[in-house]
This record gives sequence, C-alpha cells and structure tokens, in this order.
Amino acid sequence: MEKPVYLDYSATTPVHPEVLETMLPFFNEKFGNASSIHAKGKEARLAIEDARQKVARLINADTEEIIFTSGGTEADNLAIMGTVGISGDLGNHIVITNIEHHAVFETCNYLEKKGFDVTFVPVEPDGIVDVEKVREAITDETILVSVIYANNEIGTLQPVKEIANIALEFGIYSHTDAVQAIGRSHIDVEELGVDMLSLTAHKFYGPKGIGALYIRQGSQIAPMIYGGGQERGIRSGTESVPLMVGFGKAAEVAMKDMDEEIKRLKPLRDKLVKGITSNIDGVIVNGNMEKRLPNNANVCFEGVALEKPGPKEKPEDYFSMSWELNKHGICASAGAACTAAGVTPSHVLIALGRTVEQTQGALRFSLGKWTTEEDIDKTLEELPRLVDRLRQEKKEQLKNK
Repeated sequence: MEKPVYLDYSATTPVHPEVLETMLPFFNEKFGNASSIHAKGKEARLAIEDARQKVARLINADTEEIIFTSGGTEADNLAIMGTVGISGDLGNHIVITNIEHHAVFETCNYLEKKGFDVTFVPVEPDGIVDVEKVREAITDETILVSVIYANNEIGTLQPVKEIANIALEFGIYSHTDAVQAIGRSHIDVEELGVDMLSLTAHKFYGPKGIGALYIRQGSQIAPMIYGGGQERGIRSGTESVPLMVGFGKAAEVAMKDMDEEIKRLKPLRDKLVKGITSNIDGVIVNGNMEKRLPNNANVCFEGVALEKPGPKEKPEDYFSMSWELNKHGICASAGAACTAAGVTPSHVLIALGRTVEQTQGALRFSLGKWTTEEDIDKTLEELPRLVDRLRQEKKEQLKNK
C-alpha cells in the first residue's frame, strides 16, 4: 500500500527520532519522582530543569519563567483563568480577536456566561487584526488582552508586539497563543513584550501531552490545579519526566534546524499555492500570504460542497474536503484539528467573510520536516481531478432537486 502524503503538520507532528531516543530511558531505568530527595529523584529533577532551560532558551526566556502544563490548551486556560483568579475587583473585561484558537475562544465564552465582559475584536479580510481596534476595545475594566501569535487555521501572523505595548500602556496583562508558531518562527519574548505565552511540544516534533506557559517575571496568576506545589505552586501534580525531557529535546532540535526548515518549506508551500490557483478555477486563498507561517496554505474551493443524504449522526455523514482528499491518499485538514470533521463551519473562515458553503470546501495544508517535492506534486496531480469531479456531482445534485 502506498504511503499517504501527510500535509497536516499543524494538527500534529511525528516525534523526532532524537526526541524519542532522549525520552526512552525515563520510562524505565530513570523512572524517579522529581519530588523525591533520593538519587533517583534527583536524577529526575535535574532532567526536568535541563529541559526547562532548553524550552526557555528557545524563546529567550529565563528558566524560572517556564511553567510546564499538559499542553497548549491548558496553558491558554491557565493564562486566562489565572489572570481572572487574581483580578479581584480590578475589572472583568477581556479583549481577544474573533479568530482565536478554541482553547481561548471557549474559555472566554465560559467566562461570559459567568458575568465577564469579552470583546471579540474582528480581524481584517486578510486575517490580521488592526492594532488600533484592539486599543479602542480596552476599557477601565480590562484585565487581559489575548491575541494569537499565528492563527492555527490560516497561519496569519498577528502584530503581537504592538498589542503587547498597548497593554503595557494601559497597565494590563497581555497573552499570546504561540502554539503554531514555535519551531516555525523565531520568537523572542523579551523583544515581543508579552506577559504570557503558550506553547506545546507536539507541534514541533515533540511528544503529545506536554506544553508550557511562559510567565514574565513579576507577573502574578492564580493556579488552576492545587496539590503538592509543583511548578512553583502554579501547576501541582507529579511531573511527567519523559514528556518534559522530550519537550526539551524538541526545543533543542528546533533551535538547530529552524532556519533551514523555514528556507526549505516556504518554496514548497508557494509551489503548492501557485499550482492550485493556476490549475483550478474558483479558488479563494485565505489569509495574508506574506505575514504568514512558512508552512501554511489555506484555500476554499467554490462549488464542491455536496449535500450528503440521510441522517447526520457521525462526522463522516457530513461533507468534508479533507475526507474526500483522504480517499486519494493525501492527509490534509478542513480547518482546525478540533473541528476538522466539518460538522461546524470554521469560525476563522467565517470571520474572514466566507460563507458556510465556502467553508465546507476549505482545505488547510501544513507542511513539515518530512514533506517532499514529490508530496506536493502528487497533491497537485490529484486535486484538480477531485475538484472537477465534486463540481460535476454538485451540478447533478442541483439539477435533480
């Protein structure tokens, strides 16, 4: 059986062989609890702090500014709920954009139900927020501004540095979800100026189940998990030493390989976009193509969304371009991995002005370390035939209605 073409690196990445090799000893012979004071415990503690240092170095942070979490979602929740937890009577207003990751979006929706005021600042048609609209959204009650660094669906890079400066002017906290950008873009938290930044390992060839929240020295947030006081009392619980070690190694590999990967992936991405737009009519490229991650392409194909007959009980009962492309041995996404089944339209694409039908014909291609030119060629060979077939079927559906 022919190996599938994998173009969904924004959803997750395979663990790098060097990362796996580094992790393995900590599942058996180096199994100690890092809170134990004996030799095995000390061995684990030293490994964790070495990993913390490597993660900190990747974003130019101090080691003590890194708090390990279970992933990006927990890091986002900790940033928002932790800020709420210490806000007291300082205010109850949060500012985000309308294209945030669900980990931020749904947390803020929950807070709205609890009486908080949330402003969802709309992005421009190219998927980038206007910093002045963020400024205008801030009130005397604002306690936090959270703007995603690079959007997880369309890859657009937001003006986070300028927004962090605005937050500083108003004396409020700033946070960015940089989960998609780590390892694909150079990030320096000192230059960026944010108070908090979320990241996770599995987006850049590390293991799943481990992430981190950068918290600038002097910033105060309340813990969400209480217990033995691990992670400076902010995130209690016995540390997962293998995952933390893997995270550290992934950060080390990313620092070494990032420049070369960016240089390699951008031409491949551009070849894919050019091939799609040159050979297929009715294509909408979503998001600014310059201010964008080098590995991301997101497009909508008009006139392909078929109405599937029968009850809609399972994800596969709904039309999805991702599912159709998968039949041809190519793995891509309909949008964010958490909504890729196509059951609900992408809130990101809707925010850009796309119709629900257009979002059903959307595909996110995300390239990575093992993407080859042959992968791009196969995709460009299969896509025009697939789109043409779907459009013909769509015409037949409409004719027979």
